[in-house]
Amino acid sequence: METYRRHSLDKRMLYATIILMVFGLVMIMSASGVYAEQTYQKKLYFFLQQLGGFAVVLVLVAILLNIRRPVYKSPIVIFGLLGLTFGLLLLALLLPPVARTNRWVLLGGVRFQPSELAKLSLVLFLAWYVDRKREKIREFRTLLPPMGVVVLFTFLIIREPDFGTAVLILALCLVVLFVGGVRPKHFAVMSAVLAPPVLFYLFSAPYRVNRLMAFFSPQTSVENLNFQVAQSKLAVASGGLFGVSPGESVQKMFFLPCSHTDFIFAIIGEETGLIGTIILVSVYSFLVWRGIKISMNAPDFFSQVAAAGLTLFLGFQALLNITVVLGLAPAKGVPLPLVSFGRSSLFCTMLAIGVLLHISQRRSEVRRIV
Repeated sequence: METYRRHSLDKRMLYATIILMVFGLVMIMSASGVYAEQTYQKKLYFFLQQLGGFAVVLVLVAILLNIRRPVYKSPIVIFGLLGLTFGLLLLALLLPPVARTNRWVLLGGVRFQPSELAKLSLVLFLAWYVDRKREKIREFRTLLPPMGVVVLFTFLIIREPDFGTAVLILALCLVVLFVGGVRPKHFAVMSAVLAPPVLFYLFSAPYRVNRLMAFFSPQTSVENLNFQVAQSKLAVASGGLFGVSPGESVQKMFFLPCSHTDFIFAIIGEETGLIGTIILVSVYSFLVWRGIKISMNAPDFFSQVAAAGLTLFLGFQALLNITVVLGLAPAKGVPLPLVSFGRSSLFCTMLAIGVLLHISQRRSEVRRIV
């Protein structure tokens, strides 16, 4: 039997989430003030936008946590979410480009990035599929339908173009299938089959090749592509051990592009120093650890795979963002979960955490026969 205990959610994960949310708001206010004042004549523009987003998603998460039934397990919800994501990805490709890309759709006056929703919907779909096909998941032909869906979504995201997010989603889905019981040799075969088209798309665009060249030759400047990473590393290095103090960053003065979004970790390093970045990485590590614990204690196989996938979604994205900022990976447009400005990322990340917290409220119990 499976029971629902409303007040038994993983409070430590909840506290870690709140810490990241509050810290993110403070850093967005610091990193975006100068840019917001010049662009919108409102110094707190991005801070208030993010604060409003937090208010909305907190209400949605609170509603989710008070629903006794695990609605995220329902095929209607899973396929509805999958269909919605597919429709939004298609719509993004048909709408006029924004900043020469088709990554956003306009919903109620708010720009939304469907690729962020793809991470959540694909994890839930794969968890449902491996649970339903649990007895046959070790057969290779069983993997063809879910991989077809994953490849389709990945192709649409690459066409936006957003190669970094597409590769991240593809890797995440492969790992979720592996966690769901796919045999190692089948995992290796899928990776080998997908590698050639991924490499083809990687080298088909000159700007991606230039980014790779800039990464492997950091002393060179290929069309100034190495400029942003060089400025981010300069910001982190100038922070020293304790930082230059909150609000005193120099790099946010238009030296570092995207300082309040994809490269906010650099401003954190500059203003809070090595101590601040270590604490932040520790909170993310703690969040991942609690997600793993929730997965291990989940009452059923679907919840175990879904919790593991959503935890990996959070951990992979945070790790990738930090490695890009430190120059340890080629530049990609991946936000830092719960900290970077971005309501699409915020909305989908909080929904993922809401599902994790709901799973933590459920327990499996053995019915006693008298």
